[in-house]
Amino acid sequence: MQFELGQVVATPGALRAMEENGVDVFNLLRRHADGDWGEIPKEDQLENQRSVENGYRVMSSYRLNARGDKVWVITEADRSSTCLLLPDEY
Repeated sequence: MQFELGQVVATPGALRAMEENGVDVFNLLRRHADGDWGEIPKEDQLENQRSVENGYRVMSSYRLNARGDKVWVITEADRSSTCLLLPDEY
């Protein structure tokens, strides 16, 4: 694990989407904390690595299905909390 997740919360929409698509929330959280940022551009991956090193907010994006639906995972800069949400809930 590269950083602490803090309190983990999720929106009802994200929970529903992950359940409907058979996605394991704990797997996504592990990937996020391990530095597997999912499907984000290379420059955002580099920014996430700098954010881990300097204590800034970290964001990952994971595909839920073949249609391309995604869930975002965002850990706050102070590492007090991590939220799973759908992009349109941001």
